[in-house]
Amino acid sequence: MASFRTSWHCLLAACLFLLASAAHGQQLSSSFYAATCPTLELIVRTTMLTALLAERRMGASLVRLFFHDCFVQGCDGSILLDDVGSFVGEKGAGPNVNSLRGFDVIDQIKANVELICPGVVSCADIVALAARDGTFLLGGPSWAVPLGRRDSTTASLALANSDLPSPVSGLAALLAAFGNKGLGPGDLTALSGAHTIGFSQCQNFRAHIYNDTDIDPAFASLRQRTCPAAPGTGDSSLAPLDVQTQLVFDNAYYRNLLAKRGLLRSDQALFNGGSQDALVRQYSANPALFASDFANAMIKMGNISPLTGTAGQIRANCRVVNSS
Repeated sequence: MASFRTSWHCLLAACLFLLASAAHGQQLSSSFYAATCPTLELIVRTTMLTALLAERRMGASLVRLFFHDCFVQGCDGSILLDDVGSFVGEKGAGPNVNSLRGFDVIDQIKANVELICPGVVSCADIVALAARDGTFLLGGPSWAVPLGRRDSTTASLALANSDLPSPVSGLAALLAAFGNKGLGPGDLTALSGAHTIGFSQCQNFRAHIYNDTDIDPAFASLRQRTCPAAPGTGDSSLAPLDVQTQLVFDNAYYRNLLAKRGLLRSDQALFNGGSQDALVRQYSANPALFASDFANAMIKMGNISPLTGTAGQIRANCRVVNSS
């Protein structure tokens, strides 16, 4: 009888452990939707292809959207929530307002997915897949995206203002910001390579092109033509983050850094006599190494504090929390 009781207690304990794991600690898996939405990745890829045919820059915008989602509360789709009534989202934060893009593309992917697999796929997972496809469709690497995230019911304007690295940060601040999210120096340098595609606003690089000495003078002069020195004038004027191939995902970003042609202060900080100089040199000479490290770093970033199991929800509309 005692043996039976012991076995029963062990079985009960095992069941409780499994229930707790399901609610709180479920691992992400690239095959998460294999049974419930097997065509998910095809739907995302075709919608992304349509979006990039309309505007190639959108690939970079969706990589950035994923980054800005994961660095605030983890990869939970909180960046997608609109300010509605008394609810305050993250879109109005300093690093996001009037600059973060791609929300309409996420809406379109979500609508297309809902037609085939209603109520199954989270907005957070759609952002992760869109970032991967935005990279791949512009010539970058592909990778198996771990899936199974659920969507948050909250957002944090304060964390969006405090946790996202600034374009005027030096290396120490960048290392600290990434370290706070469990990302190491190598992850910082690899993920910064996303700046091989896309554009940035004058207000983000004005200080670097006018005040800093770690910049090629001819490059500074080129950028000054469309970015006036006076704050408040031409603030939103765009310049390519990669002066060579701004719409192709390659390793030219690192070659730019060697030539002191990083657009942002936070870009050039990676190659300025500091700890990341050697890795920048490696990536500039070895595109395959960069592609591999970038893919691995994106997977690692995608694992920042996801909601899994019964936590969060699967939003019907990515912009608003489901009504109870």
